[in-house]
Amino acid sequence: MRRPPIRYSDEELAWIKACSDMPRSELHALFVAVWQSPDVQVQHIIALCKRKGWSAGPAGRRRNLGKSLLFTADQVAWLHQNAALPRSDVEAAFRDAFPGATTTAAQIISWRKNHKVRTGRTGRFEKGNEPWTKGKKIGSHPGSRATQFASERKPHNARPIGYEKLNSYGYVLICVDRPNPFTGARTHMAFKHKELWIAANGPIPAGHVLKCLDADKTNCDPSNWIAVPQGMLPRLNGKSGRNYDTAPAELKPVIMATARLEHKAQDLRKGRV
Repeated sequence: MRRPPIRYSDEELAWIKACSDMPRSELHALFVAVWQSPDVQVQHIIALCKRKGWSAGPAGRRRNLGKSLLFTADQVAWLHQNAALPRSDVEAAFRDAFPGATTTAAQIISWRKNHKVRTGRTGRFEKGNEPWTKGKKIGSHPGSRATQFASERKPHNARPIGYEKLNSYGYVLICVDRPNPFTGARTHMAFKHKELWIAANGPIPAGHVLKCLDADKTNCDPSNWIAVPQGMLPRLNGKSGRNYDTAPAELKPVIMATARLEHKAQDLRKGRV
């Protein structure tokens, strides 16, 4: 249910107009005290002055220009004098200086930030500063020593050389004794069919990829894989209308030969040969 609108008498309107240069919060408090109108809220006064066009004007703005509504002049001077205090210490020091103050640490920090009261610290190690760990042996603290790996222990996810697993695409991965080119780890999970094919035939030619002949990706024998131009792969998948992997075994050589012929003809047309 909507509340009934606030009705002002002519005397109240004249009084508000005469005092309209005051800040709205002060004007509201004084209005309630003078006219004994507890139902009138500060938003009612704001809306009335806005509707009537009664601006606070230069006089109202000059009243609080350069003044802090949260801190007294002595408190402002103290904040400037103690600007170098860290944020963690400024609230306790402020309360020691002004025991009756109810200002919170967040208000003090916000005031210092808004008024650009800087501590003078940059947050960086200045030249000549020494870290607190200088000269200390890493792992000397008993608490850290209890959680360190012993020399004979290995993490739970360590995999031995030769460990195999299937990835989400059905290819076999094998752990090889070669540094990981991405992470720098001592071992690396590589494609098993690539490792065996390269060992038997040498590096894969540039621009080529390995294609499984019998569509069984777990069959990593080098004879089951053939190097084909990467641009020929679309002619072997389902988008070409002839899906090599799902075709009958007797049709696979025909599909492979047709794809090679079409790819070679396209290279000739575009002068890539």
